[in-house]
Amino acid sequence: MTQCRFCNSELNLVFADLGSTPLANSYLPDTAEAREKEQSWPLKVMVCEECFLVQTTETVPADAIFDHDYAYLSSFSSGWLAHCKQYAEEMAARFGLNSDSKVVEVASNDGYLLQYFVQAGIPVLGVEPAGHAAELAEEKGVATRVAFFGEETAKTLVAEGHGADLMAANNVLAHVPDIRDFAKGFATLLKPAGVVTFEFPHLANLIKLNQFDTIYHEHYSYLSLLFVEKLFGEVGLEAFDVQELPTHGGSLRVFLGHKGAHEAQPGLAKVRDDEAAMGLNTPPAYANFDASVKRLCHDLKAFVETARSEGKSVAAYGAPAKGNTFLNVAGITHDLIEFTVDRNPEKQNTLLPGSHIPVLAPEEIRSRKPDYLIILPWNLRSEISEQWDEISAWGGKFVTAVPELEVS
Repeated sequence: MTQCRFCNSELNLVFADLGSTPLANSYLPDTAEAREKEQSWPLKVMVCEECFLVQTTETVPADAIFDHDYAYLSSFSSGWLAHCKQYAEEMAARFGLNSDSKVVEVASNDGYLLQYFVQAGIPVLGVEPAGHAAELAEEKGVATRVAFFGEETAKTLVAEGHGADLMAANNVLAHVPDIRDFAKGFATLLKPAGVVTFEFPHLANLIKLNQFDTIYHEHYSYLSLLFVEKLFGEVGLEAFDVQELPTHGGSLRVFLGHKGAHEAQPGLAKVRDDEAAMGLNTPPAYANFDASVKRLCHDLKAFVETARSEGKSVAAYGAPAKGNTFLNVAGITHDLIEFTVDRNPEKQNTLLPGSHIPVLAPEEIRSRKPDYLIILPWNLRSEISEQWDEISAWGGKFVTAVPELEVS
């Protein structure tokens, strides 16, 4: 019997069964030994019909994912950095942050966000489990603690005087296997009048827009406001505002504070009503997703196979985890896609996990002039297609596969 990792209820409702895949951020050196040693793990997602947490059934140990050399770095999307700079400016103005305040970010990565508070003269602390990313953050002047966050880490930080006026946690809530302990950490570290903001891809968009490729092992949970309010209500924090954001295919930014500390804003009721209208508190809302996954995978693989049979060259742009999920579930390998490119030098000259497609520098597009360029980070389609509009000069076309196959 599989039990809900939050409320321990028995799980019976399958949301998506994606078979067995490698870890989505475990890029390989281009050696025979690395390919032979590569491991795969089951990737099945189920829905708790009691608390409506959508969750993976296989808990891969966090330290197997977020080791010192974890390859994801946040600073390689100009659009994401602009988003973070705007956040820092808005939060400082809205909550009156200054040199006497403390901003703590959990999963602070390479300092991509906190650098903007540092530039404004606001004291910060990052908490980041991946040692290499933390080193890069320190180089930006972002003080960083290498640790997994939870109640014990929070107690240590409080004892050291790091009580927070603002806490930020972007795209991390889904990455935590012990989600209750994680929530307790925020309640512990947040000052009585403090504010914590969480950003996460909204489950409603995952369902409506077929975003199955955002499912991978390091995302243990897929989140609705419905569940997030339930989770934090247990530890004494309550939501008082929600903003709907375009990032990562459609995200929520949920504002929480200690109970009674902040007045509720209209955005909260709006998202509650939207989720209720979708029926996210009922099993039928989740029942047909798996069939949509199979259709999207079939469509992209059939397109690539046809293109190659016609003598066309196919490459990809980006090496995101979501792309690795899509390629592996669809069964697309180096035989069909010749190479992909990525701006992150940490990923260049490696192989994508599972598919073993080589990751090269972006200049390779200009050298090889592919007929089709599949944009794997589809949420950055506009940014990438503008940067590489030159491919039209040789008749090249962009391809995305989420929410539907599109060639342009």
